[in-house]
Amino acid sequence: MPLVDVKVPNIGDFENVPIIEIQVKPGDLVKPDDPLITLESEKAAMDVPAPLKGRVAEIFVSVGDKVSEGSPILKLETASDGELSEDSGGNGKDEGKKSPNDALLKGEPLPLASPDEGDEGALPPPADFGSVHASPTVRRLARELDVDLSKIKGTGEKGRITKDDVKNFIARSVQGGASGLLSGIPEIPAQDFAKFGPIETKPMSRLKRLAGPNLHRAWLNVPHVTNSDEADITELEAYRKELDDMARAKGYRVTLVAFLLKASVSALKAYPDVNSSVAPSKDALILKHYYNIGVAVDTADGLVVPVIRDVDRKGILELSQELMAVSARMREGKITPGDIQGATFSISSLGGIGGTHFTPIVNAPEVAILGAMRAQMKPRWDGSTFQPRLMLPLCLSYDHRAIDGALAARFLKKICDALADVRQLVL
Repeated sequence: MPLVDVKVPNIGDFENVPIIEIQVKPGDLVKPDDPLITLESEKAAMDVPAPLKGRVAEIFVSVGDKVSEGSPILKLETASDGELSEDSGGNGKDEGKKSPNDALLKGEPLPLASPDEGDEGALPPPADFGSVHASPTVRRLARELDVDLSKIKGTGEKGRITKDDVKNFIARSVQGGASGLLSGIPEIPAQDFAKFGPIETKPMSRLKRLAGPNLHRAWLNVPHVTNSDEADITELEAYRKELDDMARAKGYRVTLVAFLLKASVSALKAYPDVNSSVAPSKDALILKHYYNIGVAVDTADGLVVPVIRDVDRKGILELSQELMAVSARMREGKITPGDIQGATFSISSLGGIGGTHFTPIVNAPEVAILGAMRAQMKPRWDGSTFQPRLMLPLCLSYDHRAIDGALAARFLKKICDALADVRQLVL
C-alpha cells in the first residue's frame, strides 16, 4: 500500500503555530476531512483534516510543537475502499458539516473557529486526550476547566462529547464532592501564615457569610462594566439643607440618597431596559413596570440592602423618613426576607465615608447598580470664568448582556441632569 506524507496545508499568514491536540494515533483509520491535529494561533483554533482515506502509519509531531505551512505531520497508508475497512477505527466526523477538504486540495486557508468558540490569550499547557471524540471547542473547554475527557461518555452524534456533556460532568462531580472541580475554578492554595509572623483568626459575621456566596455568584455570572460621570449638585445641596433643617425638628434627616432614588426612577423610566432582568433562557429581557430600589446600608456586621418600594409614588420627604426607619431597623438586625427582596435597581452610596470612584457589584438578577461617592467642590468653566461647583462622582456598574456602553452613558447622564435640576425631582 502506498505511503503518503501529510503536511500542514495553507493556513493563511500564520507561522510557528503550536499544536494543542493530536487527534489520531498510529493504526487509526481516517477518512477525508477527519481531524488529524489541532493548531491554535493567538486568535483562533483550527483543525488540520486528512486529505485522503487511509491508516495512520507514523506521526512526526507532538503536542506543543510549532509548525508552519509545509511542515510534515504524519505518514498515511492509503489504499482503495476495498483494502481498508471503515469499521477498523478512526475518528469519524459530523454529517452535514461543510468540508474543509476542498480548501486543502485548492491550497486555500483552513477555516478558523468562530470567535465565540474560544477566547484570546494564553492557555495552560494543553492536555492530550488521545483519540477522544470531541471538537476543538470542547477540548479547549475541558483543558480550561481541568476536566479529563476520557472519563466522559459523549451524548452527541456518533458518541461525540458536547459542551453540555462537559458541564453536566462538572455538575455531577461538584455534587459528589470531587476535588478540583469547583465550577471549573481552582481553589486558592491554603498557606500557613503563622510561619511568617503572628496571626489571629477572626470569624466572619453571619451577614458576611450569607452575602459572600451571592456576591461571588453575581461576579462570576455577570459580565460587569462600570461607567463613571459627575453630577453638579450645587443647587440641589442648598435645597437639601433647607429640607434637612425642617426635618430635624420632626426627628428625621434628609440625605442625598433620597434625591438619588428619585433621579434613578427618572432615568429608569427613560431607559426601561435598565429596569429589567435577563430571562433564564438568556435570549430576552424581563422588563419591570414598577420601581423598587435597593439601598445599601452600612451595619456593624456588613452591608445589607433593604428595598424601598414604589419609589416613583413617593416624595423626597416620605422617602427620607422611610430610609431613616429602614436603616435603623437594619442596624438593629431586625431584617425580614421581605425587606431585601423584589428590587429592580440598587444604589450604594459611600459619600459619608469618602473616595472618588469604585465598581459596585451588580445585585443579580438586577442588571445595574449605581454607586455614589463624596461630593467635592471643583472649578467649572461657565463660558467666561471658572466657578466653584459641588460635583458628585457617580459610578454605574451594569450587566453587559442587557446594557451596552452607549445606553449606560445615556442613563448615567440622565441621572446627572436630574440631580443638576432639582425641579425634575419634585414634579
